[in-house]
Amino acid sequence: MTVNRRATVARRSTAKSGCRTVVSRWARHPRCVALARAELSKVLDRWGLAEIADDALLVLSELLTNAVRHARVSRGREIETRYSREPNGLRIEVHDAAQNWPQPRMPDVHGGRGLTVVAALAACWGTEVRDGGVGKAVWAVVTAPDGGEV
Repeated sequence: MTVNRRATVARRSTAKSGCRTVVSRWARHPRCVALARAELSKVLDRWGLAEIADDALLVLSELLTNAVRHARVSRGREIETRYSREPNGLRIEVHDAAQNWPQPRMPDVHGGRGLTVVAALAACWGTEVRDGGVGKAVWAVVTAPDGGEV
């Protein structure tokens, strides 16, 4: 099976905040998690954020895996990732068109550890209504271990 990743990576600079953002769209397929991790790894290197790479990659993996597994939407709908440079780290967002919001649950043999891992590694995380009102964005901010600027 071939996984199609649309070449819709857009890099833009926001003059208001000075924040750089990378946006990508992914097919709802488990292989996209590894592709997104590879992309984020390159972004972290380019932005000089190697210090937070392990935590950021794991947070992305958990958020994107949740979207792939649980975002029941019509065929052809994509999942979007956004990585934004923050003064002391990185904001990771995963957008999907599903209406079901993630709920932390008690881990069992089938899973349930993802949001617990995100909460442990991220300085903060949350869920908000997606732009346009369809679906949601789950986000997390990963910062340097000492909370200082990276």
